[in-house]
Amino acid sequence: MKKSTTAIKPHEDYGFFAPGSVTRKVWGYPTAPLMGIVRATTIEELDSNLLAAVHNTGANYDRLPTRYARTVQYFAAVAFSDSRTISKMADVLVKIHSKAIGIEPVSGNRYDANDPDSQLWILITGWHSVLKTYETFGPGKLSDAEVEQFWAECAIAAEFQTCDPAAVPRNREEVRAYFEKWRPKLAASEATQRMMHHLLNGAKEVMPRKGVPGLMRPIANAMIRRATIATLPRHMRKLADIRQSRLTDVLVTFAMRLNMAFVARNVPLMRWYLGIVAPKTLPIVEPHWQGLEPVNPVVLTPTEARDRYGYTRPAEAHLEIRARQAARVFDEHQAPSDDGLIESQAMLGRLA
Repeated sequence: MKKSTTAIKPHEDYGFFAPGSVTRKVWGYPTAPLMGIVRATTIEELDSNLLAAVHNTGANYDRLPTRYARTVQYFAAVAFSDSRTISKMADVLVKIHSKAIGIEPVSGNRYDANDPDSQLWILITGWHSVLKTYETFGPGKLSDAEVEQFWAECAIAAEFQTCDPAAVPRNREEVRAYFEKWRPKLAASEATQRMMHHLLNGAKEVMPRKGVPGLMRPIANAMIRRATIATLPRHMRKLADIRQSRLTDVLVTFAMRLNMAFVARNVPLMRWYLGIVAPKTLPIVEPHWQGLEPVNPVVLTPTEARDRYGYTRPAEAHLEIRARQAARVFDEHQAPSDDGLIESQAMLGRLA
């Protein structure tokens, strides 16, 4: 767990969030890459359309470590990277998601990973899960003003997905209303339950055997699994067939608060953890940890970045590719092409 000897390059600019922003405060806490991301990806599967998109690729079963690393890397980039990197990444993701289309088997309706409602669901579950785990296992609840600022900044992040930033809730009440509106649409087939249990046990698969003490993997997995479950609403547990006592919820919450307080003061430990599970995330977060000022210490808006780098809003990007994919899948009954996947490896790492 030694400090990295690799020279850390400063970012080009501050990206879209200032060093003192609530976004960096919450996403920079160690609960984010641990329970936060696990909770988000687990809850997301209750959307039958998203489940179909993920289940059909088999990626969460065949290469979960890669999927986890890419997810952490993307969210970390939005919070901590520079405007050019984030803008490019958002553009590439539209191409990647163009491949995730098909027929949802339960309803028989079409699904599309670039659908604005699906993208909003992914965004909100991600940001809410990171906030929930921060407040549950971290320093405590944010003030109402901080929460409103957090969701206002989430609306900025929405501009890098195909959803409408105006649809992002802006306070605790609106967030609760959003999830209540979604509740009748939540569904859990056998495939959903299998996937959710698989993701909750993902730590033992994500943490590589090499370089990780033998007993650490099962212990870490048990703690992360139980802590994540402790944050799940009862109705979601029931859908997913997840059982855990209230006493376990209380005990694991207390234990994890102590652990996270220790880890939060131990940057070398977090550096070691990210270095083994998501190494391409380290250069993104390290300048924030070190308080390293970027080359150009400014914060941009998404509009300014698109104008500067020549990108289109994600909702309007790569419409030709998306149309070709739809024609292949729905008209020609072929598998979608790999447009965007090869290109993504340069930014997000190898697929396998």
